[in-house]
Amino acid sequence: MMNVDTSSSASNRVVRVNMMEGVGARVARGPDWKWGKQDGGEGHVGTVRNFESPEEVVVVWDNGTAANYRCAGAYDLRILDSAPTGIKHDGTMCDTCRQQPIFGIRWKCAECPNYDLCSVCYHGDKHNLRHRFYRINTPGSERVAVEPRRKSKKITARGIFPSARVVRGVDWQWEDQDGGNGRRGKVTEIQDWSAASPRSAAYVLWDNGAKNLYRTGFEGMADLKVVNDAKGGSFYRDHLPLLGEQGPGLRSGPGGLAIGDQVNVDLELEIVQSLQHGHGGWTDGMFECLGTTGTVVGIDEDHDIVVSYPSGNRWTFNPAVLTKVNTSTSSGASASSETSTTTQYAVGDLVQVNSDTERIKVLQRGHGEWAEAMLPTLGKIGRVQQIYHDGDLKVEVCGTSWTYNPLAVVKVASADGAPMTNPSGERLSALLKKLFETHVSGDVNEELVKAAANGDAGKTEEILQRPDADKVSFQVNGVFAGHTALQAASQNGHLEVIKVLMKYDVDMEMEDKDGDRAVHHAAFGDEAGVIDLLHRGGCDVNARNKRRQTPLHIGVNKGHVSVVKTLLERGGHPSLQDSEGDTPLHDAISKKRDDMLALMLEHGADITITNNNGFNALHHAALRGNPSAMRILLSKLPRPWIVDEKKDDGYTALHLAALNNHIEVAELLVHHGKANLDIQNVNLQTALHLAVERQHTQIVRLLVRENCNLNIPDKDGDTPLHEALRHHTLSQLRQLQDMQDVGKLLMGLGTPGADKKSSASIACFLAANGADLNIKNKKGQTPLDLCPDPNLCKALAKCHKERNTNVVQSNTVNIRNDQDSLEECMVCSDLRRDTLFGPCGHISTCSLCSPRVKKCLMCKEPVQSRTKIEECVVCSDKKASMLFKNCGHMCACDGCAALMKKCVQCRSSIDKMVPFIVCCGGTAPLPPAQAGVMNNGSRDNTARDIQKLQQQLQDIKDQTCCPVCMDRLKNMIFLCGHGTCQMCGDRMTECPICRKSVEKRILLY
Repeated sequence: MMNVDTSSSASNRVVRVNMMEGVGARVARGPDWKWGKQDGGEGHVGTVRNFESPEEVVVVWDNGTAANYRCAGAYDLRILDSAPTGIKHDGTMCDTCRQQPIFGIRWKCAECPNYDLCSVCYHGDKHNLRHRFYRINTPGSERVAVEPRRKSKKITARGIFPSARVVRGVDWQWEDQDGGNGRRGKVTEIQDWSAASPRSAAYVLWDNGAKNLYRTGFEGMADLKVVNDAKGGSFYRDHLPLLGEQGPGLRSGPGGLAIGDQVNVDLELEIVQSLQHGHGGWTDGMFECLGTTGTVVGIDEDHDIVVSYPSGNRWTFNPAVLTKVNTSTSSGASASSETSTTTQYAVGDLVQVNSDTERIKVLQRGHGEWAEAMLPTLGKIGRVQQIYHDGDLKVEVCGTSWTYNPLAVVKVASADGAPMTNPSGERLSALLKKLFETHVSGDVNEELVKAAANGDAGKTEEILQRPDADKVSFQVNGVFAGHTALQAASQNGHLEVIKVLMKYDVDMEMEDKDGDRAVHHAAFGDEAGVIDLLHRGGCDVNARNKRRQTPLHIGVNKGHVSVVKTLLERGGHPSLQDSEGDTPLHDAISKKRDDMLALMLEHGADITITNNNGFNALHHAALRGNPSAMRILLSKLPRPWIVDEKKDDGYTALHLAALNNHIEVAELLVHHGKANLDIQNVNLQTALHLAVERQHTQIVRLLVRENCNLNIPDKDGDTPLHEALRHHTLSQLRQLQDMQDVGKLLMGLGTPGADKKSSASIACFLAANGADLNIKNKKGQTPLDLCPDPNLCKALAKCHKERNTNVVQSNTVNIRNDQDSLEECMVCSDLRRDTLFGPCGHISTCSLCSPRVKKCLMCKEPVQSRTKIEECVVCSDKKASMLFKNCGHMCACDGCAALMKKCVQCRSSIDKMVPFIVCCGGTAPLPPAQAGVMNNGSRDNTARDIQKLQQQLQDIKDQTCCPVCMDRLKNMIFLCGHGTCQMCGDRMTECPICRKSVEKRILLY
């Protein structure tokens, strides 16, 4: 199966890295399930096949159905058994069945000491049902308490279990061991495919007498498909974990870290900053992390670790820089013994840090460790902020916070103010003076940087004017904690301090260890005013840091629109590339910041520049599924053919939208971008090939209706119809049993209740729309040769044959088909329109989509009432299809309505009757007499002319209507060229379209 991102392996890391960790898990439907009976019903079991992305997982159900489900935000699945994935809890043993170690989920009794169960025994009601248990998903993961089993609901598991009847499945590769395709067998036992993958295979006795072991979960493989399922015992549904709760995999993060772990950053500052490249970077605010213990609160899609600190801040780290705090009993014991001889501390105590560098380095081992950035704190007095469970102290000293071994500090005053005896004999008043004096260290650079960071312009100038200071030109550019005074002031927005520094010829282009200059720091801090001041001072607004990022890259990624606007107005180039080849346009698309995207396009950003993976801005918007960004890009295309530009692998934006099922983006590319539907990639696949392969039915419907070529062969000679039938399984034909009329296939892909992803229905849809059944691929196979089911072959032949005879037999039927298309819901396109909007009387959506519509999609009138159209209240045989004026009711079919003078619902007189199709935006059917006079050609031309005029009228309305209120005519124009009505325009200070300031308003007469 093709991956979502078609670029190089480096760009696929989000989709591919460590995804195999959850592959093979046995799952059942979850709390957010909304997919009908795709799984076979409540309790039926499937296998995790692979992860399409961190948010989407592919599951093969035991009944043979394969589909994509959500595993982030909304959770469609629960993990029934993770043992087939190989997850094991070393050092544990099930106290009932004696399995050692426990594979899969570990269940630990909360009331009995050291009592564990495996999943089989837990769901098999072993041990006391009144006892509460902890669920431990993976080794080292957080324990989750569950309710006692006695009060919990049990569900019967069904699927491939002993006594089930099975046939070969999607991953069968065992030739004719089963006796031939379609032959059946009986499952006799669930076994282990390998010692490292328990309960991942089924032993089958085939009807021909052969018997063997087959995969049902090992590495996500499904060799079998159930025909008659069997019961596999019961399970406590609400006790199971949700698939995706801890990301796409089932294990903890890299380095064995899991949510809830305590971690320290114990490496040298330079090493930490280097390792942070590509993992969130390093900013000034992260100094609090050095020597401070934090808590792991998340593991992101790149497997970076999100850590929360006592300050409330959260930072993202490369797992390589983190050290898990040892909380074992032995370490705790040693800590307590080590601190037993030390002074007892309380939060708020004043302590003095040891001034012996070598001794404190030794003492800090295993207690927060040593960092060079701690040098300025030696000998200083600080205040205890926190006392950790192992006795270590978090001390605020010199404006920073560090974790210290309690033996590395001396208590000088209690939190209540009581003084302590100081070994050095210093008086408490002298110590307190040291605490609050800022220049006791004698380090001028430290004082200057701190004064600049705090916005103290007076102090900054006083330091620079000291007669005993070093040469000012050197001092003003001095570095403390890796940063200059200008960089510190810029990030914090201290304009007065910057002006003082500029008087002393500060170097604006000095870089920190990440290559960030003052203007980069201003972008980080959302300080547009600082950027303007630095620009006037001559700084380079297009400067690059070590990741080749400009300040504009940083402003876009941080979401600081004022910074972006200021940079563009001061000469910031919108198309410079960072080390990954991304321009700020790419970043704005990823961050879904349409306002910034529009700003950069107005300042000449180049849509055609590609990143290191070959994606230009259009490709990137299609890949990310960002329709609003795609709409803006298409409106700003410098040349229309850019929409069809290919990547190195031949993929266009339409290919990417089709591959990833981004239907809104595909519609924009087809309708607004006029994209070529038949362009082929390096494998000679069209967008239709990709949509059919992935069973993305809405994309298939769109491309077919826009008259794409259905018979283009790929490099193997396969057409889309070959591709559809290659993915067919016999169970999918069940949905076609009620489909007697080929017209249903032309309208859509199956009935509303059918499986929308059935390759069988896609194949019928293609055949009914003209796909050739006789084209041979390079192996000499026609599409029908790939079809394993004779009934489906007959259905395909019937669809192809009746295409011309039953569906397009005459122009009258053409008009009927046009009307059928008008009956589709304008929002989802899946269901028929069945909701009457009031007071306008239009019908534009189905009942499921109607609550989301605030203004009628046809006339833009506010919707005040929504009435679902039911059956005729008179005959009850047909649906109501005639709207009565002036009461606005639709309660009778056209046959019954012809006999009425008054509305049967409200008894008011009927002034006029409007047919259902007219309410949908179509034209009324002609009376029989008039139809006999008109020839077919004139009727067809009339219908088309009316539709064209209606569209032109709508276009005129859209151009002349105020884009803000959508009610009044546009009669006021701004200098930027955009306009509104006078009522809205008088209230605005910036244009609602381009966000430029409104300097003048011009009324139209």
